Amino acid sequence: RVLLEESGGGSVQAGGSLRIACAVSEVPIYAYTMAWFRQTPGKEREGVAAIGLDGSGLDGSASYLDSVKGRFTISRDNAKNTLYLQMSSLTPEDTAMYSCAAREGFLALYFRLDKSYYHDFGHGTQVTVSS
Repeated sequence: RVLLEESGGGSVQAGGSLRIACAVSEVPIYAYTMAWFRQTPGKEREGVAAIGLDGSGLDGSASYLDSVKGRFTISRDNAKNTLYLQMSSLTPEDTAMYSCAAREGFLALYFRLDKSYYHDFGHGTQVTVSS
């Protein structure tokens, strides 16, 4: 079973930056497609960013929700077994509970922001952006 623990959330003013992290336990992160999702009360969980498998010639490219392109960057550190999301130029619309997700093996780029393709989610870390 994959254990996912997010950290790094907090409160920031609009225009600010924040980096959140997801520590992965029990499995090697390099064998998993990883993603960040966010959710606000009363709304569906939405995919924010995802990254494919890394190394060994497999696809490690990233995909992003249109509204965060150019502002958010997803990355992974296989040595630390950790996933990151660097967020900049934050707006109040980015306020949400952010959770990381994992799916073993390859997942086609087209499906990486679809929550139905992920088996494991973390409990989340709250990001609040004030105007």
